[in-house]
Amino acid sequence: MGEHRHLLLVNPAAGAGRAGRLLQDTRAALERAGIEHRLVTTRGIEHGVEEARAAAAAGERVLVMSGDGLIGHVGGALAEGDGVMGILPGGRGNDLARVLGIPSDPVVAALELAAYEVVRIDVGEANGRRFLCIASCGFDSVANEIANRTRALRGRLVYAYAALRALVGWRPARFTLTLDGQRVELRGYSVAAANSRAYGGGMLIAPEADLTDGMVDVIAVGEGGKLAFLRGLPQVFRGAHLQREEVRSWRVRELRIEADRPFTVFADGDPLTELPATVRVIPRALNVLVPPGVVGSPALRSASVQSSGT
Repeated sequence: MGEHRHLLLVNPAAGAGRAGRLLQDTRAALERAGIEHRLVTTRGIEHGVEEARAAAAAGERVLVMSGDGLIGHVGGALAEGDGVMGILPGGRGNDLARVLGIPSDPVVAALELAAYEVVRIDVGEANGRRFLCIASCGFDSVANEIANRTRALRGRLVYAYAALRALVGWRPARFTLTLDGQRVELRGYSVAAANSRAYGGGMLIAPEADLTDGMVDVIAVGEGGKLAFLRGLPQVFRGAHLQREEVRSWRVRELRIEADRPFTVFADGDPLTELPATVRVIPRALNVLVPPGVVGSPALRSASVQSSGT
């Protein structure tokens, strides 16, 4: 990897300041690994995307040290091009890194980066807005809004807290799904359109989703009591929730989501678009650096996602 030039794009505020605290050690690890780089700290999403596009156009590989939000925006911007993105997990959730087998510690990831290989993964799209992990709405919209306002908690705790807060005032919504032309109506909590397997700090909402299959895994949580919903939340971290009768799943090429009231669609932890939304994937659209043998292997498709420890 020494022959490549690199941009290290850092959001120092990611993970409640985790990225900033680990930046010096991460840079030292890159240097020990023989990876020369220049540093840019972001002033916001748009600035980060502009820097990433310019770097890719100049032939640099873009190493993003942040959470899934900036990683998703940069990945969407580089999709369908020749640019290469590397991930140094610096956020709270770090779900794409989990699924791709990248260590949760950015210092460790930096030390190993020289041995990583370039693979092409799918990129999701909702109303033309790109994402990498999972786009979801309904109950998830409310929980994401709460999580994004919460600064005192980290990792899984912030998502568990947000879910509890959202549950208090939740009332079921009616969703209309069009799945490759087939219309389905249901009443319940949420609809998730998955390109990847995990969100929310390791929740395996779509345990069979494959980043390389060109398909959208759709998971809908139907109506049930709040206590039953609460009891089922721990099952999501194991992917066991799919066995519950109120949970339905499909694998499609295109999904349209409508609801009986307005919802923001969130993806990679950030607001993406509003309902109604049409979701699809762009197959094999993005070059990503990953540990050898991860993408396309049974481990990527079905193994348990490990906790990031953040």
